[in-house]
Amino acid sequence: MLYFFQQLLNGLHSGMLYALLAFGYALTNGILHRTNLAYGGLFAFCGQTMILAAVYGYQTLWLTLPASIVLAIAIAFAYAALASRFLSGVVLEPLAKSSPNTIVAATLGVLLALMEMGRIAADTRDLWLPPMFAGPVVFAEGAGFKVTLTVIQLANCAVGVAAIGLCGLYLSRSRFGRSWRAVSDDPAAAALCGVDVRAVFRTAVMGGGLCAGLAGVLAALYYGNIGFGAGLIYGLKILFVTAVGGFLSPTRAAAGAAAYGIAESLWAGYFPIEWRDAWMFFLLVLMLVLAGGGHDNRKAA
Repeated sequence: MLYFFQQLLNGLHSGMLYALLAFGYALTNGILHRTNLAYGGLFAFCGQTMILAAVYGYQTLWLTLPASIVLAIAIAFAYAALASRFLSGVVLEPLAKSSPNTIVAATLGVLLALMEMGRIAADTRDLWLPPMFAGPVVFAEGAGFKVTLTVIQLANCAVGVAAIGLCGLYLSRSRFGRSWRAVSDDPAAAALCGVDVRAVFRTAVMGGGLCAGLAGVLAALYYGNIGFGAGLIYGLKILFVTAVGGFLSPTRAAAGAAAYGIAESLWAGYFPIEWRDAWMFFLLVLMLVLAGGGHDNRKAA
């Protein structure tokens, strides 16, 4: 039982990262209604930028480690905002009414560009942050086995849950949230009612980009390194998870993504880990097929 509890706690951290990414992805794609492959790349790019900036501040500017981390986080968020502004104004907005394949190809190009910029900036080397706040917090103990989480895991979970909760509350009660739901449902009708569709779209893309940036920063602080190809893997996972949960409710998409992260952890604890991604993707595809079939039956009725 303690082992199961440990795997469940392990899944909370990865589930929080998935939830934060799914919230931002649903925020953008609830209006775009197109596949955005660049989102995972933005997550990895911000994490890599944070690591590079921290190493530069510590080794070149001779800053203390806490000051280097603060500087790196600020730079990562600045790049997240800049990339989101570019993505909305140059890529997504001009192509919003194009075919879905056009958006897929364009955002795939952005993803590859972000991956290559991160690789070139790091000179194709893996740079690592030192372990921080790695002390264990014991939740239960028995028969020589301790159920623990590290301080950085708990801090990341608290930050992620607070960010999702506050953003979800703002989305449900603010004027922007009402405008977002109106544009997501029918942008033409929303424009006739006086809603600035363009401003809502750009704000949604910016909010989604900042969520990806925050997830990248939290992942970098915990793992110490983010691989150049991590953006593609995370992007595909979030794409499938959010498609299953639906794009009309970022909070619900975040809850489904958190459940997916916990399921991944339980699989890794009880089954061969090399088959984890394959079986989890199969489960997501199966859920999409079943959800699509149920929707078709309701329409026929």
